[in-house]
Amino acid sequence: MSDDVLAAVGDLLPGLRERAQETEDARRIPVESIKALREAGFFKLLQPARFDGHEASPNTFYQAVRMIAGACGSTGWVASVLGVHPWQLALFDDRAQQEVWGEDTDTLVSSSYAPMGRAKPVDGGFQFSGRWSFSSGCDHAGWVFLGGLVLGEDGTPVDFRTFLLPRADYAIDDVWDTIGLRGTGSNDIIVEDVFVPEHRTLSFMATGKCVCPGHAVNTAAIYKLPFASVFSCSISVPVIGMAMGAYDAYIGYTRERVRASTGGKAADDSFTQLRIADAASRIDGAISAIERDINEELAYAEAGEKIPMTLRMRVRRDQVNATGAAIGAVDRLFESAGGRALKAGTPIQRFWRDAHAGRVHAINDPEKALAMYGQSELGLPVRDAWV
Repeated sequence: MSDDVLAAVGDLLPGLRERAQETEDARRIPVESIKALREAGFFKLLQPARFDGHEASPNTFYQAVRMIAGACGSTGWVASVLGVHPWQLALFDDRAQQEVWGEDTDTLVSSSYAPMGRAKPVDGGFQFSGRWSFSSGCDHAGWVFLGGLVLGEDGTPVDFRTFLLPRADYAIDDVWDTIGLRGTGSNDIIVEDVFVPEHRTLSFMATGKCVCPGHAVNTAAIYKLPFASVFSCSISVPVIGMAMGAYDAYIGYTRERVRASTGGKAADDSFTQLRIADAASRIDGAISAIERDINEELAYAEAGEKIPMTLRMRVRRDQVNATGAAIGAVDRLFESAGGRALKAGTPIQRFWRDAHAGRVHAINDPEKALAMYGQSELGLPVRDAWV
């Protein structure tokens, strides 16, 4: 079934390419694109089988994301973010899963994980308020994951949780107006003193220990993987896909390009050939590193064994380096694409802007992730929710 989804996604790529400029101009993904991805089964790749999902390997999901992002960067970004959320929802209490998917297994969830919310414990749950930025694809979602701090009686934080809210409990403020990933509709979410029941929350302490309420009903190995591994890679993979799109655009353009200064074919330039080889190597290395790490984690999960912290650290190391490699590949190509590549509407300049916009996501911050890896190797304590 997963192969069928990949084939169906492949069939959608020409249309996504054609709508790339429309997507950017609208500042959100067209309904037509979301509908096509839904009908292809993409959003159910990581969804539990009991809710019509495929329970596919994350690497299959990442392959599909790269394909989509290689056609349209914004669509690939939103597809990855919305598409990984069924995996996270599977970690929640079954009551939360039933509320979201009980009547419609096609329901989508957007997110903003920064701990901008404040939660006051009350009987049966929490009173919750806050404002969050960067909720990609929120216009297409019926629910949202939001990060928030649970406050103790003295007002100090005692827990960091993800809160799940239905569309009726939050407002969307249309503020997204950027130079990169412009079509993602990553708008603000506003919540004003709403009640969130306990079962619609999930502590980062639980996800960090890979012991979550949803494991009681979703027993597939993919749900035993660390949240910080699966989600973090879902933020790197679209950038790799954008690099692949830039590469394809560069190759196609360079084959036909004649340099104005010399009248020679750009394809005959040995330095151009070297840039192509360098970019291809960086992209291949980025893909291979993530696939290797996730496959190793999955092997531990399938064997019922605890995933070593050294491996979890390596995933974060390789994830941020994969993003960096993809950015390096895009830059190497764009630098020699010529002045006409700057023209509005050309694919390579759009991929260049989108990739750099994806790079500034907090989870792609190389210094923080690499420092954590170094601390771990030196035997120093690492205190971070994103491992």
